[in-house]
Amino acid sequence: MIAEFTNNLLVPIEYGVLREQYRDYHFPKNKISRLVASGELIRLKKGLYLPAQKNGEIFSTNLIANRLYGPSYVSLQTGLSYYGLIPERVFVSRSMTTKRSREYQTPVGLFEYFTAKSDYFSIGIRRVQEHNVAFLIASPEKALCDTIIVTAGLRIQSAKAMREYIEEDMRVDISVLDDVDISIFDEAIGCGAKRRELTLLKEYFENDRKNV
Repeated sequence: MIAEFTNNLLVPIEYGVLREQYRDYHFPKNKISRLVASGELIRLKKGLYLPAQKNGEIFSTNLIANRLYGPSYVSLQTGLSYYGLIPERVFVSRSMTTKRSREYQTPVGLFEYFTAKSDYFSIGIRRVQEHNVAFLIASPEKALCDTIIVTAGLRIQSAKAMREYIEEDMRVDISVLDDVDISIFDEAIGCGAKRRELTLLKEYFENDRKNV
């Protein structure tokens, strides 16, 4: 029996853990292959599996995103949606990583990863505890910074243009944010990427938000 779940939350399982679980079989690898073929195990990628859902069990896409490719943290539209900052439902899980950009098409969804420099990567990450497991996700401020940084061809030259981008293009509802940590913008600006745009983003929250 595959028992890697906590409080009805299914947890990704490494191949080595499965081999140990089925060590009494003559060929644990064949046993694992049969479980995948029967649908009892879902192969997320080579060496990483997820038990199939039964009896109301659920899985965390954010936890899977962390385990699938790391180091990484959930961010961009996925992070903004998690905090209720954008109205759209997000169907692709997006994360930042210090490794090269890549994507995984899995039976439970598409996962995309975007490269960040190591000094920038470490800014504004939160560890969120849900169902007795934890995953890493960007703070709302960092998710906004990440979105600006990874958006190709984005050139914002004025405070007005930044307001239009945030409120009209991204459709961000900033009223959801009770407190804004301006220091995250300062740290991101200090890393050098899209400094002008991130400075305007900071100014938007420092000045324009007062009139919202």
